[in-house]
Amino acid sequence: MQAFKNFTGLVAPLDRPNVDTDQIIPKQFLKAVVRTGLGKGLFYDWRNQPDSRFVLDQERFSKATILVARANFGCGSSREHAVWALADFGLRAVIAPSFADIFRNNCLKNGMLPIILKPEEVEAIFQAIKRHENYALAVDLPAQAVSDEFGWSARFEIQPFAKKCLLEGLDDVALTLVHETEIGAYEKAHPVPYKS
Repeated sequence: MQAFKNFTGLVAPLDRPNVDTDQIIPKQFLKAVVRTGLGKGLFYDWRNQPDSRFVLDQERFSKATILVARANFGCGSSREHAVWALADFGLRAVIAPSFADIFRNNCLKNGMLPIILKPEEVEAIFQAIKRHENYALAVDLPAQAVSDEFGWSARFEIQPFAKKCLLEGLDDVALTLVHETEIGAYEKAHPVPYKS
């Protein structure tokens, strides 16, 4: 996975609690085993309606790279496709008061930053989006902070190991390959007998 870099991005508001992975990416898109092309299925049942007013269908938010939502984002099934769809759409971070554990872990393992803020801090972001046409936040992972150009900021917590993996772009495979020399030495010292 790519290393996570600090960025400033447009924020899209998804003012709903308990957004589950079945809504993030419906079941008909789970046939794919690749991470690309899933953006078209993101929030499919909400976006593909006549006269849709869904936030990501609005021109104002079509280029958003940060999604802000209410509590318990990513609940439901454990489908990793949900994170792949968010990333393929162009989102790099999701902000909410809480996340389902499996979804949060899937984000971290796929280079997306799940940012947990206090409910009042999340509410401040929703209100700022209403006040400012192209509201953006700067995301600083090393400092564990988000801030805007109007002087508002908030800090978030992240486990040191997860932070290191994001900053260095280390997924599970890359973490294993860090020890490639030792693995090779072990395999040489323990050859597998050939069986016909």
